[in-house]
Amino acid sequence: MFKLALITLAIVVPVVTCAHTTQVLNGYWQYEEYLEANPEQKGLSQELTEAVRNAPIPISTKQTKPLSISVVYPGQQVSDYWVRNIKSFEARLKELGVKYEIKQVFTRPNLDVRQQSLSLLEAVQNKADYLIFTLDTTRHRKFIENVLSSTDTKLVLQNITTPVRAWGDQKPFMYVGFDHVKGMRLLKSYYKENVPAGSRYSVLYFSEGYVSDARGDTFIEEMSHHDSYQLSSSFYTTATQESGYNAAIKAVEKDPEISFIYACSTDVALGAAQALKKLNRNDILINGWGGGSAELEALSKGDLAVTAMRMNDDTGVALAEAIKWDIEGKDVPDVYSGDFELVTRTDMQTKIDKLKQRAFRYSDQ
Repeated sequence: MFKLALITLAIVVPVVTCAHTTQVLNGYWQYEEYLEANPEQKGLSQELTEAVRNAPIPISTKQTKPLSISVVYPGQQVSDYWVRNIKSFEARLKELGVKYEIKQVFTRPNLDVRQQSLSLLEAVQNKADYLIFTLDTTRHRKFIENVLSSTDTKLVLQNITTPVRAWGDQKPFMYVGFDHVKGMRLLKSYYKENVPAGSRYSVLYFSEGYVSDARGDTFIEEMSHHDSYQLSSSFYTTATQESGYNAAIKAVEKDPEISFIYACSTDVALGAAQALKKLNRNDILINGWGGGSAELEALSKGDLAVTAMRMNDDTGVALAEAIKWDIEGKDVPDVYSGDFELVTRTDMQTKIDKLKQRAFRYSDQ
């Protein structure tokens, strides 16, 4: 019988840290690297991408009973990514004619560990057909490995598009998200074009874990290769606005001459933007991450300079399509990554409105 020990709660406070760039995403396949190494997966991924962009084709197989789907998300954030993901997922399932029952639990990122553990354990014990979760910490990984080795529940990992090398053939049903490295490179290009070479900057991480590695450490590594941009400081946060605010204050106190702050999440970016306003430092650029409603509003006010905007609903649609394919007995790709668009505070509102229509085509209904 599957057993899961309850995980001890640990809160990471903002601290100064040094990025170990030689270890960036060690143990993971890069998204493009994985597809190049597995040509059949590249074809399946492209096929799913086309299905996501096209009108729904109803399921061709008759279901004998509704699917049981459990979702455990870190959705208690200012970022509306997770809430919109569920809305688009369910809307597409209904359009496809898939019968399902869903149970969803939203927790705080990396804080409500006991609640996460209980919800995950319940999903497994109830033999859910599909369990949709994320992978950010070592605690998450241990649970996932137990699920992969001990249950028939099909596991979807959200917000990660880099397969774990060590799992080999014992892999999840699917990885789905917006490739963090792609988003990072959009922002890197923006800063390179808009900030003089040799400038100093600070990085405000998410909480300790995969997301910080994939968005933050990769940025530091790639910026170090270009014209001597200098990392002045870096801080882990607790993935909240308050911790982003406090970390930004510390970054400017440590080095008033920084040219920009690279933020690794929406909540952190919005908190840091408040700090810069209080300090009257509108000369320091700061980015968002994801381009949800709160970030687009902050961009319109000039509080953020730029964001990598996810075409948000793509991943919910992709999940629905993949499950339909699975029911029909078709092969499903191991990994799916949605599209990004770079959005700046100087972009015309007509451009942003078009992107919103595309990104939120289901979740704004």
